[in-house]
Amino acid sequence: MMIQIVKSKIHRAIVTQAELHYIGSITIDEALMEAANLIENELVQVLNINNGSRFETYVIRGERNSGVICLNGPAARLAQIGDPVIVISYAAMDFEEAKFFKPSLVFPDSNNRIPAK
Repeated sequence: MMIQIVKSKIHRAIVTQAELHYIGSITIDEALMEAANLIENELVQVLNINNGSRFETYVIRGERNSGVICLNGPAARLAQIGDPVIVISYAAMDFEEAKFFKPSLVFPDSNNRIPAK
């Protein structure tokens, strides 16, 4: 049996831009993408903590270490600059394999940078 599980999560990133007149997607800082094990064009779910909206879109690579989290196209209507969001991707996996899988979890700081450990 295959099930869907969380593969990657960026928890409480801050929306830095919204570009309504752009093809739909979310632009994410490349450093955050790598830390969360996300790739360009990957399907993600975006959850807006401030207004409760949840939507799906795909990832576009943003400039490394820029801190960019930009909602593009129709998604730009679902958040304001400064809103905290959660970005999640999922993977289909065998039930037994899923029991041992560890997702990539990223908790950026208030500037969407990865805190030093």
